[in-house]
Amino acid sequence: MNKSVKKVVIAGGGTAGWMAAAAFSKLLGKNLDIVLVESDEIGTVGVGEATIPTLHVFHRLLGLKEQDVMAATNATFKLGIQFENWHDVNKDYLHSFGFLGKDCWACGFQHFWLKGQQKNIVSEIGDYCTEHLAAREGRFAVLPNQDYNHAYHMDASLYAKFLRKFAEHHGMTRIEGKIADVLQHEDSGNIRALQLENGELIEGDLFIDCTGFKALLIEQTLNTGFEDWSHWLPCDSAIAVQTEAVQKPIPYTRSIARESGWQWRIPLQTRTGNGLVFCSKYISDADATELLLNNIEGKPINQPRVIKFKTGTRRQHWNKNCIAVGLSAGFLEPLESTSIHMIQRSIVRLLQLFPSHGVIQADVDEFNQQTKIEIDNIRDFIILHYKVTDREDSRFWRYCKNMPIPASLQHRIDMFSQSGKVYKYGNELFGESSWIQVMMGQGLQPKEYHPIVDMMEDAELASFLNSIKATVKRKVDTLPAHHDFVQHYCKSTAMQG
Repeated sequence: MNKSVKKVVIAGGGTAGWMAAAAFSKLLGKNLDIVLVESDEIGTVGVGEATIPTLHVFHRLLGLKEQDVMAATNATFKLGIQFENWHDVNKDYLHSFGFLGKDCWACGFQHFWLKGQQKNIVSEIGDYCTEHLAAREGRFAVLPNQDYNHAYHMDASLYAKFLRKFAEHHGMTRIEGKIADVLQHEDSGNIRALQLENGELIEGDLFIDCTGFKALLIEQTLNTGFEDWSHWLPCDSAIAVQTEAVQKPIPYTRSIARESGWQWRIPLQTRTGNGLVFCSKYISDADATELLLNNIEGKPINQPRVIKFKTGTRRQHWNKNCIAVGLSAGFLEPLESTSIHMIQRSIVRLLQLFPSHGVIQADVDEFNQQTKIEIDNIRDFIILHYKVTDREDSRFWRYCKNMPIPASLQHRIDMFSQSGKVYKYGNELFGESSWIQVMMGQGLQPKEYHPIVDMMEDAELASFLNSIKATVKRKVDTLPAHHDFVQHYCKSTAMQG
C-alpha cells in the first residue's frame, strides 16, 4: 500500500478507541481526518480500573492535568499491588512501584540486602522503598520534582467519556452505528471501508481495530491468527461487580488468590471495583459468582457479570493497513494492571511509526517486533506469579506449580535463584525492582549475592542499609493520609456540589 494516509478510521469505542481518538486528534489531527465508529447498543468490557505509572507519559503527551483526569474518573492513587495467598495461604507481599534502595555499578540493591539478611541487620526489603512503605502506611502526596512512581485506580467508563470529550474538542468525528461488514480492496486485501447496518460506508486509509474480543477487522476480516497462551495462563473467565465504599480508599490494589484463581479489590473514591478471575475447568460460573459475592465488602450496586476470554496475542498486531489496539490485539489477565498500558504503547508506537506516505512493510515489521518483545515480557511476569508458589492445596494450584513455562522465564528464575541477578532488556515493561519483589514475594531466595558486597565491612554495610531505611521513613512520615490528600487534590466530580 503506497497511498498516503489522510483518513484514520477507529472501529469501536471503549477505553482503547477513545485513547486512540484522543491521541490522534491532539497530536496529528491538523493533518488527518479522524473518525470513530461505535454503537451505543454495544457494551464495553470496561472493568479494568487499575493502571501503572507509565500512563503519565500518555497524559503528558496529551497535555492533560492529573487533577482533572482523577476528579473526572473518581480516581484514587495506586502505589502497588498486594498479593495475598499467592506464595502460600496466609502469606502476603506487596509489589510496589518505585525502586528498591540504591544500586551500584556492579549489582543491584538486592545483593546488599541479601548479605544484610545473612547478618540479621535488615528488615523487610520494602522498608527500603518509599512507595512500598507509603502504601503500607496508607500515605501519599504529589510533591514538586517527585518521580512519577504512582498510578491510579479509576472508573474506565468515565475515563472513556473524559477522552471522548477531549477528542471531539480536537476535531475528530464520532459516527453512531453498528458495523455490518468490512470491505477490502480486491487486489491488496487491505481494508477499504466499514459498512454500517444502515448502509452508510465509512472509507479510510488506515484502520484501528478497537472492537474488543470480536476482533472484527484484524481477525474476522484479515485472519491474522492467534497465539494461544492458555496452557501457561489457564484462567479463562472473570466476574465483575461494583460495591458501595465502606472504608477510606487505600493506595494499592488487592489481589487475593483463591482456590481456582484470584480476586481483585480496587478502591475508587465513591465505590469499590471487585472481580474474580478463574479457570472454568476447576470451578463453575455459579460457584465462582457465589465465592465472589461472599468475599466482598459493601452492598453491590450492579449485577455480577461473567466475561469469557482466552489468554494470548495476535500473531501480528499490525497487519496490512489495520492495527489492533486493546482486546482485539489479545488478552493478558489484569493481574499486573497492564491492559491500559498496552493500549497506550500501541498508540504511541503507531504514532512513532505513522505511515503518512503509505504503509511500508519494514515499519509494520518493526511495530510487531517491538510489540512482541514487550508483550512476551509481560506474559512471563504474569506467569511467574502462578508458577513460583508453595501452594498445592487445589488442582488449579498443583497444575500451575508443575506446568512447563517459557524458556525465557525459566532463565530468569534460574539466574535469580542462583545468583540474585535480574536484568531488564530493550522495550521490556517490568524493571529489576518489580522482578525482585515478586520473585522474593513468591518465595524465591537466591543462594548467593554478588561478591562486590563483601568489599564492605559489616559496620559499613549496616550504616549503608540503615541510612537508606531512615531516609525512606523520614520521607513517608511527612506524607498526609492518602484519603485526605485525594479529597484535597482531586475530589471526584461526583462528590462535588
